[in-house]
Amino acid sequence: MDQSIQEERANKLEQELKQREYEIQLLTETTQAIGSQLELDKVLGIIAKRARELIKSETCLIPILNKELTEYTYRAGDGDNVEEIVGESLPLDFGVCGWVWRHRKAWWRGMLNELSEEERNRWEKEAGTLILVPLMGRESFLGGIVGINKISGGEFTESDLHILKLFAGQVAIAIENAMAMEKIEEAKRVSEEYQAELKSLNKRLVSVNHELEHLTLYDQLTGLPNRLLFRDRLQQEINIANEQNLYVTIMVVDIDHFQAINEALGHEEGDLLLKEVSQRLIRAVGSKDTLARLGGDEFVVLMLNNYNDMALDAAKKFLEVLEEPIKLSKESISVTAKVGITIYPEHGDDVQMLLKHMDASIIAAKRNNESIHVYEAEKDDTSGRLALVQKIKNAIEKSEFELYYQPKIELVSGTLIGVEALVRWPDKNNGYIPTEMYISVMEQTGLINEFSYWALDSAMRQRIAWLKEGYDLKVSVNIPVTVMLENGFVARIRHLIKQHDNVTGIILEITENIFFSDYDRLSRLMNNLQDLGLLFSIDDFGTGHSSLSRLRQLPVSELKIDKSFVIDMIGNNDDEVIVKSTIELARSLGIRVCAEGVETAEVMKQLYQWRCDIIQGYHISKAIPALEITHFIKDSSWNIDAPAHNLDAIHS
Repeated sequence: MDQSIQEERANKLEQELKQREYEIQLLTETTQAIGSQLELDKVLGIIAKRARELIKSETCLIPILNKELTEYTYRAGDGDNVEEIVGESLPLDFGVCGWVWRHRKAWWRGMLNELSEEERNRWEKEAGTLILVPLMGRESFLGGIVGINKISGGEFTESDLHILKLFAGQVAIAIENAMAMEKIEEAKRVSEEYQAELKSLNKRLVSVNHELEHLTLYDQLTGLPNRLLFRDRLQQEINIANEQNLYVTIMVVDIDHFQAINEALGHEEGDLLLKEVSQRLIRAVGSKDTLARLGGDEFVVLMLNNYNDMALDAAKKFLEVLEEPIKLSKESISVTAKVGITIYPEHGDDVQMLLKHMDASIIAAKRNNESIHVYEAEKDDTSGRLALVQKIKNAIEKSEFELYYQPKIELVSGTLIGVEALVRWPDKNNGYIPTEMYISVMEQTGLINEFSYWALDSAMRQRIAWLKEGYDLKVSVNIPVTVMLENGFVARIRHLIKQHDNVTGIILEITENIFFSDYDRLSRLMNNLQDLGLLFSIDDFGTGHSSLSRLRQLPVSELKIDKSFVIDMIGNNDDEVIVKSTIELARSLGIRVCAEGVETAEVMKQLYQWRCDIIQGYHISKAIPALEITHFIKDSSWNIDAPAHNLDAIHS
């Protein structure tokens, strides 16, 4: 019996010795395996595998705390179902890991005996068959090693606890070193990313600086030098001219009626026109000359000449290159231009003076309707464009502008049903200042906004005055697209209407190119204005590209066929088809049609036969002052078969 017990003890000791030798060998191999490994995930993977072998568990997991100590993540594992667990993160106060963190103690089944009954009941249900020892670094709590379920069944023993603690203490330093290396690698990566981003930002900064310089000095539409760069080039040319006894010629090229073209065809077509004009001028200038765009429809050419009379030949050349019709995306149009010429040193000896006289030369060309105009000190307005702008401002403030009214006749009844308000600016010496001279300046300087509100205010006041006299005349007022789409337009109109006793019967005439704008915004805007009692008329219809079916969806009550189609429609098949088909289509959509440019009885009768609703034009009356409208009503009896009326007899 004693011998049997001794043999049994000897066998047990031998097994324990072999187990210890195995454990020592495993620990040694683990130390060697992770000693040269600095990649954290690989280190943790080796530790999970060796720990599972040490304690013979079905599964081994390595939870690692985040740097904020708010949660832990299973960074590695070995055994059953680890692919479902590794990578998952949990709050630090959750489960056994939270208990180990709070108590800084290892967890195994034997710990239940040290707990209170309440805690024991709780953890007995939650813990299951597992063991978890903390991983303690030199300075911080790193995480833990978790063993789940013994392979042989049963529970983890105190021996398992001791060997796992020993193992954890041995590998913690390697984990901490790998973590430090991971931080170094992360810092290196962040630094490299920062350096790459900094390099990219510097590259972008250089690019933006170049772009900013280009934006500052060049026109974005045409790519030509702008006014700022032109001034610099002008100063350089003056310096060269002084040294070499040469002349500097400045030629302003201004496209005629560009604003009307822009509004009729739309801004996109207007931009295409300006690009083509710039390309033609580029081909016409010399290699040493400077071509710039001053803005809007104005271009300027800067040349060094041996003789000052070379300027006229160059100006003629520029006008010639514009003679051929310009093909746009939907049609071809012909353009003309005016050229203003200023020469250094004859017309000024510094940049400021030359620019001032440059503006004066083009203003004079427009005023005198000259294709080419050379600056004349004794005749031209030496105050230039700035003076004209100031003059316009003063005219608005002092109410120097006047509204004239052109009658609109309803063909069926032969009665005067309304008028179109047209602006006039009296000139003390020369009758009236040409409209195109100041309207374009207003549009380029923003003065058109206040001017439009003045026109609306005046028209509303006159509408009320006629109503008091017993005449219900609707008044049409032209409103530029830019003004109508301006923020606050509806509020300003509401204020004006309220000021004039909630007046109705005002028609806003807008050009077709308004339909190139944001359609949804336009629809809301027009409906809001309609709610205020305003009506809408599409002016110069036929010169743009709007769709009648689209117009039907907007509160438009009238189409005005452009006079360019009406004037020559007798004998011109194309114009006849356009006018007749527009009337038929508009009537089918419930929109009234007004024909502009009715200058003969023959045209009027033809429009009557086509059932055109309204006519206006010189055959009826030119635009006349408000006081004369009353005489016009009293002295006129309209009948489609009546002969052409003599306005001189009416006004006598």
